[in-house]
Parts: sequence; structure tokens; C-alpha cells
Amino acid sequence: MNKLTKIGVSALCGSLASVAAANAGSMAVTGGASATYTSLSDQVVGNPLGMTTALTFTGSGELDNGSTFTVTIAHANKSAYSASAIALTTPSIGTFTYDEGGGTGIYRIDDMMPTAWEETSGTGLSTGTRTVSGAGGNSDLEWDVGMGLPDGMNAYFSFAPRPDGTANAKKGVGGSVGTGGNGNGWDAVVIYSPEAIAGLKVFGGISSVEQNATLGDKDSEAYGATYAIGGATVGYQYSKEDNVGAASAYYENDAYAISYSVNDDLSISYGVHESKSSSTSQTLEAQSIQVSYSVGGATLVLAESDVDNQNYVSGTNRSGRTVALTLAF
Repeated sequence: MNKLTKIGVSALCGSLASVAAANAGSMAVTGGASATYTSLSDQVVGNPLGMTTALTFTGSGELDNGSTFTVTIAHANKSAYSASAIALTTPSIGTFTYDEGGGTGIYRIDDMMPTAWEETSGTGLSTGTRTVSGAGGNSDLEWDVGMGLPDGMNAYFSFAPRPDGTANAKKGVGGSVGTGGNGNGWDAVVIYSPEAIAGLKVFGGISSVEQNATLGDKDSEAYGATYAIGGATVGYQYSKEDNVGAASAYYENDAYAISYSVNDDLSISYGVHESKSSSTSQTLEAQSIQVSYSVGGATLVLAESDVDNQNYVSGTNRSGRTVALTLAF
């Protein structure tokens, strides 16, 4: 009986060791919550109170050859998974990421302007601004190049097979897109902060998504720069997306902004985004002044924003104010 017990315990310990080895790694959780009060001019709205809560789960581990992997799941807006990604970082050739939340490829530089809080079009006042998304705005595979680049430079290449905006579950596929759907899409992006010029960051990217012969490929480009000196950061960028919805139809954008950190806790910013639609021949102009003040893990924000020709409709001018309290852990 004792002998059988020893054999059983040994077998159990061996199994547990195998399980532990197969699940070697760690899981970290970060998150926060934000409550807002938004008032909009010339619009009849209901309850102005809003809230979002967010949790980000990050698991990590290591393979036998020294490569590391990271799995990220973002649980935003109180009840919905908003993004997920699996990244494999190799010792020499860089990081490979499968991403389902956008933010890769050219989409990572759709608006790089410095702010105290949010992008000019993301403060609570809906502007309708159309920038660039490319393959990186969909479920895609991205290579963050890790070899042969100058110090301070990052290069990204993104590929999306039939980018239709879906984020599929395991074994899933996107819906039928018929003969007018997208083909493959690819993006190439470079971000460079040269050591010889402290505070300078330049960036640029191109994208092409196959469409049907009538529309032609959806081609995008974006480039710009930011420069930080002391507590101030200034920036400008240009972007354009062609063959959107109709052949030769495009959106063309100019954005510029300045932010200033008064101290470690207080920041202010002013940003402008001008976007022209060839379809309506209207230029949308959005601007936002933001003030952010942090106390430990809490941040209080005030944003005053307005937009002319909202949604590229002539004479549709709106303004709004948002007060936000954000808590992070």
C-alpha cells in the first residue's frame, strides 16, 4: 500500500511539474475608470453624465530560444472587449503581432498631435473627422522591425487579408463581402527620434487596400513631426485617404497643435484639425482647448471644443464642453 502511494504521489508530482512548465509566465492587470459631464450647444440631449471603466490583462512568457510573448486583452466600456493582441518578440528580428483592436500600421499615426487629454475629435463633441486607417485599422499582422535600424528608429509593416472591420473568434471568418469587397491591405510606417536632435520626432506612413476595379485601391498616406523643448511640444501632420466610397473621392487633412506642461501635474493644449472632403467640397475644422490636472492616480480634465461644417455639412457648426474625472490603477 505504501509503495502504491509513493508511486501515485511521484506520478502526480511529475504531472504537476509538466503543467507548471507548460503554463510558465505571468499575468498583470491594470485599469481605471472615467466619469464625464458633457454639454453640447444647439443640440437637444438627454442625460449628460457618462462613465467608462477599463481593465487591461497582460500575460507574458518566454520560449526556449529566448523569444518572449505577450497576450493583451483590453476590456473597455464596462462590458465589451474592445481589443486583443498576441505579440511574439524575438531576440534579433523584432516583434510580430496579431492585433484585433486597431492601432497598428498607419492607424497608429492617424493623429500624433500633442494634447493634454484627447485628440481634437475625441473630447465628447462628435466632429465626423475622417483620417486614415489602412490595414492597421482592422484585424492585421504586424512586424515591428528589430534589426539594422538606426538608434531611435522604429519601422512597422502591417498586412491584413480582406480587411472588413470584423474581429473574429477562434475558427471564425468575416461575413460574405461579395464582388465589391476589399482584397488584401498593407501598411508601412516609420517613426524616428534622432539622437542628434533632442526632442524631435518625425513619422510617416503609406497604405494600400485592394478594392474593386470601379473604385480603385484605397491609398493612404500620413506624415508629420513633433518637437519638444522644455515643457512645450508643438506638432504638425498631413494625411490623405483616396478612393473612399467612390473613385477619386478623398479626405485630406492638416492637423497642428501645441501642448505645455506647466509642472508634473498641470498640462494645457490647443489643437486644430482641418479636413476636406472632395465629395461635399466642404472643409471641416475642429479645434479644442484642454486642461489636465493630476493628483496621484486621479486626473481632472476640462475640454472646450468646437467644429465648423460638422460631418462635412456646410453651416453645421457646433461647440461643446466636457469635464472628466479619471482614476487609474
